[in-house]
Amino acid sequence: FFFKQTTASEILSGLVGSEMCIRDSDNFAKMMGAKDVQDLRSLIEKQISSQYSQALNSITKKEILDQIEKCKSIENESDVDITKTYNLLQKKLVEAKKDIYGNLSAWQKVQLSRHPNRPYTLDYINNICGDSFLELHGDRNVSDDKAMIGGLGKIDNQSFMFIGTQKGYNTKTRQYRNFGMANPEGYRKALRLMRQAEKFNIPIVTLIDTPGAFPGLEAEERGQGEAIARNIYEMMNIKVPIICIVIGEGASGGALGIGVGDKILMLENTWYSVISPESCSSILWRSWEHKEAAADALKLTAKDMLKNKLIDKIIDEPLGGCLLYTSPSPRDQRGSRLPGWGWKKKGGGGGGGGGGGG
Repeated sequence: FFFKQTTASEILSGLVGSEMCIRDSDNFAKMMGAKDVQDLRSLIEKQISSQYSQALNSITKKEILDQIEKCKSIENESDVDITKTYNLLQKKLVEAKKDIYGNLSAWQKVQLSRHPNRPYTLDYINNICGDSFLELHGDRNVSDDKAMIGGLGKIDNQSFMFIGTQKGYNTKTRQYRNFGMANPEGYRKALRLMRQAEKFNIPIVTLIDTPGAFPGLEAEERGQGEAIARNIYEMMNIKVPIICIVIGEGASGGALGIGVGDKILMLENTWYSVISPESCSSILWRSWEHKEAAADALKLTAKDMLKNKLIDKIIDEPLGGCLLYTSPSPRDQRGSRLPGWGWKKKGGGGGGGGGGGG
């Protein structure tokens, strides 16, 4: 059925599967609408030109996925064994992904970090801690900021204080979480939880994924700048270990408000900067059209940050990024994502590394 089509992807599907199919039997040729194997081969040769042969070597990810789906449908509709073809296509898919995701520009990584299918803070916490996570609410002053979440959770019987910015999954929850932009009460809630952790000698883990602190008039009236500055100052003096992990966007002071720690880690396809590429472009060029150039100039990717010694480690993501996954790596690897939590601070120092946004 697809050998008779003339589109590139469908002809390529026939070419990839033809060698295995021809070796099997004439029955498959008849199923394809040909008299026998020779007739099938002749049909293929007439339809495949030199340009399609060249395209086979540079086959796209979408075309490979289409071929895999067709292989599955063939197997379901007939008794033909397409295992070899299926394995070949899977191998090509992996190679295509490596080629695509191994050469992403800084701006493409910014876009990937904002993908709606990436897991958010609560996804990581629930995957790592399971049912042991107990969320704590309120700053004991104004209100409970839904964009900033925090609470106690356990990893292998060791208690941690988890704090992070939370985005929403749809329009309703995005509004509920204020698109991951915390208000002053959110940063004050985070500081309250950090002080509690210090009081009971519990290490702190912060998960950063925010486009920035909320810039609204009400937030400024309640002291947004002071709240962030207070957090930075206090985190430099907290005496329990603090591990900061950038899991998505790490933008401006909104990220630094919970981003000062003893160990700073970034996922592979995230970014950490004093300003977003769009805002940088609008300031320097009075337009968002130069956001790609701004992203390159800001050196905001995980590799750039590690090269400049502003972070301690890059956490590898699955091939293709953390899309459609509940965690960037299996739960049995969760200990490797929290290196060094077992040491004790000497005195009140150890707050270095939080200046990654600069």
